[in-house]
Amino acid sequence: MSKIVQLKAASRARAGKGASRAVRRTGLIPGVVYGDKQDPQLISLTYGDVLPHIETGRFLSTLIDLEVDGKAVRAIPRDVQFEPVRDFIVHIDFLRLGKDARIKVNVPVHFKGQELSPGIKQGGALNIVSHTVALSCSANLIPDEISVDVSPMQIGQSVHLSNITLPEGVSSAASDDVTLCAISAQAKEEEAPADATAADVPATNQKAPAAAAAPAKGAAPAKGAAPAKGAAPAKGAAPAAAAPAKKK
Repeated sequence: MSKIVQLKAASRARAGKGASRAVRRTGLIPGVVYGDKQDPQLISLTYGDVLPHIETGRFLSTLIDLEVDGKAVRAIPRDVQFEPVRDFIVHIDFLRLGKDARIKVNVPVHFKGQELSPGIKQGGALNIVSHTVALSCSANLIPDEISVDVSPMQIGQSVHLSNITLPEGVSSAASDDVTLCAISAQAKEEEAPADATAADVPATNQKAPAAAAAPAKGAAPAKGAAPAKGAAPAKGAAPAAAAPAKKK
């Protein structure tokens, strides 16, 4: 189950963008704690204390005991906001947890046994569909992770959340049966035939037949062929008969 992290925080009096910027200028992170039918509480946290927990990738599923001005508050992070350009933390929201509170939390999914899977040995590929799953559980029973053993899987098989035995008191928070992973066959590339015939070539790509070559300059037209329009008669040839004049 998820361990509980201890963080110290200080209360702050003013809200708003200007007040938050003033907090950040001092090297602190502004935040708020809300929920459990109580008024929101404005806090500030030390940047160096929070950053290592965020870098684990499990911060949003980690129970936090906030010590605010000497008073302990059990909470869970609900949102971490980052500055979009420089990527530093600018604000954190915490959900206050009452006694026996039941919450929805995203838990990471880890896969093991790839080296033993018959499907992968036969050339299949493991397709991971869900890296996290939404679970409903008691605030004190948050799993660290969900482990999926793919060692018995063949090509074409898949694993759903319903195939996994969840810890006692933990259930799925999704409305449908979440697919976690599948092993699929890798597609093979088809090779094109080397000696494609002209009939296989699309009509738009086939070459048109070469045009008939024009006679060489000065060459006599072929026997029986009419001279080209406007061409001079060959040397020594009788002039062509004049066309009869039109009657008036």
